[in-house]
Amino acid sequence: MTGIELIAVVSGAACVAGLVLAVVALVGTRRPPRSAPAGGQWLNRLWRGPGASRREQRAYQLLLGGAVAAGALAFLLTGLPVVGLLVAVAVPGTPWLFNVGRAEQRAIARIEAVGEWTRRLKDVSATGQGLQQAIIGTIATVPEEIQEEVRLLAARLQAGWLARSALLAFADEIGDPVCDQVVAALILHLTDRGERLGDVLGSIASAAAAEVATRREIEAKRTQPRFAVRFLTGMTLATVAYGLVNPEYIRPYGTPVGQVVMAVLGAAFIGLLAWVRSMSQPPRPARFLPAPDPEDGMP
Repeated sequence: MTGIELIAVVSGAACVAGLVLAVVALVGTRRPPRSAPAGGQWLNRLWRGPGASRREQRAYQLLLGGAVAAGALAFLLTGLPVVGLLVAVAVPGTPWLFNVGRAEQRAIARIEAVGEWTRRLKDVSATGQGLQQAIIGTIATVPEEIQEEVRLLAARLQAGWLARSALLAFADEIGDPVCDQVVAALILHLTDRGERLGDVLGSIASAAAAEVATRREIEAKRTQPRFAVRFLTGMTLATVAYGLVNPEYIRPYGTPVGQVVMAVLGAAFIGLLAWVRSMSQPPRPARFLPAPDPEDGMP
């Protein structure tokens, strides 16, 4: 096998690994769908990204295009395909690493919002209104963090969904056991029509406040490992930038064996950064409510 053929083989394998890492970093891991999507649907999902709004999808597409352009530019400057691949992976990977902890902070804010919404739901239901009317009555004062989910819940109830199915869908969209407690209390109220719903909601709201305080305390203790992730990411970017402006620095990797070594070292270092990042992330809290059936309860 000639040197050019060896570089092509290694580059192809590295490209596959790099694309997998980039997709996992940007899209994340999700529960597999019930039926395997067609090839066109998979490509469409990869192009649109995980964003729910058009703005988020456009930002994702710009990032994806920037990764391809940066990788191509790095390859043209150095003539080394593995350098181009590493730069392409670094474009989406850098914000993923620098934003470590952002998802947990958002989750804490959403749980705090669920607690506030639960208190307001308790106050509205105390006026004698039915559960559906009470939920609709909280739309005007719902916290911004869960405003979209609560409005969708109210819209489903007004559209004729079964209350249990609409509440399960709401809990699935929030995706936290604290919200599961609220929804479980509301579903039980649908069956027994008890008069102590307000007391139960008040207790859950207080428990939510305690949960928020505990999670914020834990988040403060994770500051050091998350700083390590950002520091390692910054040092890596500085090293890559120095190699791009100083060809002598990466000249030893210009041979086929050097490209293999660079690919192995790059993959190992990317895996190390992902591992350190995962260590600074809390485990996902276990939920106890079942996922809603998409065909159950729709009018």
